[in-house]
Amino acid sequence: MAGQGKNKKQGALVTKRRRNVRILFGIWGAGILALVVGGAFAIHDVRTSETESVVPAPAPVVATPQVAPVPPDAPAPDPGALAASLGVAADNPVLGDFTGSVTDAATGTVLWERDAARPLIPASTTKVLTAAAALLVLPSDHRVTTKVVTGSKPGEIVLVAGGDPTLSAQPPGEESFYEGGPRIADLAEQIRRGGTAVDTVLVDASLYRGDPMAPGWLPQDVGAGYIAPLEAIMLDGGRSQPLVDESPRSATPALDAGRALAVALGADPAKVAFGSAPEGAAPMASVQSAPLGQRLGQMMRRSDNVLAETIGREVALAAGKEASFAGAVEGVLGTLQQAGIDVDGVKLNDTSGLSADNRIPARTLDRVLAEAAGPNRTELRPMLDDLPVAGATGTLAGRYGSTTRAGAGWVRAKTGSLEGVNGLAGYVVDVDGRVLTFSLLSNGSPAGDARPALDTVASVLRECGCR
Repeated sequence: MAGQGKNKKQGALVTKRRRNVRILFGIWGAGILALVVGGAFAIHDVRTSETESVVPAPAPVVATPQVAPVPPDAPAPDPGALAASLGVAADNPVLGDFTGSVTDAATGTVLWERDAARPLIPASTTKVLTAAAALLVLPSDHRVTTKVVTGSKPGEIVLVAGGDPTLSAQPPGEESFYEGGPRIADLAEQIRRGGTAVDTVLVDASLYRGDPMAPGWLPQDVGAGYIAPLEAIMLDGGRSQPLVDESPRSATPALDAGRALAVALGADPAKVAFGSAPEGAAPMASVQSAPLGQRLGQMMRRSDNVLAETIGREVALAAGKEASFAGAVEGVLGTLQQAGIDVDGVKLNDTSGLSADNRIPARTLDRVLAEAAGPNRTELRPMLDDLPVAGATGTLAGRYGSTTRAGAGWVRAKTGSLEGVNGLAGYVVDVDGRVLTFSLLSNGSPAGDARPALDTVASVLRECGCR
């Protein structure tokens, strides 16, 4: 009986060992390829008795790459054949007032146009211009600094805003809305380490100039979660619910940041007010935003209006303009013009596209994307990776699910949406492997009608094969 119990115990141990071996391969199978290929992975140290069997190793995992560069000799579509294929989709009356442009990225040749020089309301496709200008005038690792300096009185400190809306008051270790964003807790910890007793926090938000609300913005946009008054410092983009994308926004985002710092330091948040950093004030603490490249990705995929406006001001400052709505527009359009991009007909009141008073011709958006996808402006290439993927990511995650399924995964584009305004600007690899950029703008039609119709046009570009 004792021997039988021992055999059962050994059998259980062998079973456990076998299970562990299987689990080991199950977890590491995909990541162990290099070791398997090199012949270095084996389980020789697992000892067994004569009655035990060794679990055979599974077959090596073989990588099958699914992402490959487009062929350099892919045939370009014939403009006549492309126009014929687009005919029904582009003539759909639900598109309302419709303009568009399609370009062969490799050559820069415009393949198809529909009133492409006529400006329409672009909505958030405006962010294509903002992203391009930022990549042209700023390094991809550019960061925004928020600092704290001594005030003019004992116990007084000044939170100096640098234009970062991604600062968060979320507790350490907890998720914040903007991945990689700085924390109030880090500023507070640096100040505590310095040994200064704090009783008053002032906020210096003087970096930004002018009205915090752009022409064409509505006061209700703040409560609806589309925007916050543009001040030079915010917590999680001014969201009252830090982790909710379209959370209602604060009407006093800069003071909110100062109050959060006061609470973290044990000071009275009711005493927080606007003030100025004294000349030559001693630095006490600082934090930095995520790199520009990461913030541009967040801006494009989520269509984040606050990020677009603050990045527009970074462009303004880099171009020698003031950090205001007018300065940001001048900085963005001036930068694009210097890069040889025609901005005739473009009228902007902001750099996010929230203003219904904005106007952009479809050809301008298409030209920027063609430059990014073409061979000459490689500094613009990262913006292509930031575009939402049809049926998969960002603002296109819930689209291309049924009748336009052919475009899913192949169309990458920035969306635009206001009441009666819909846009789609991006690129697609057609069935022959040719990269086509496009800009499609629809005004005067509801989203429920216009969006599927725009998606259909982009899907035709994918399927055409119009040699």
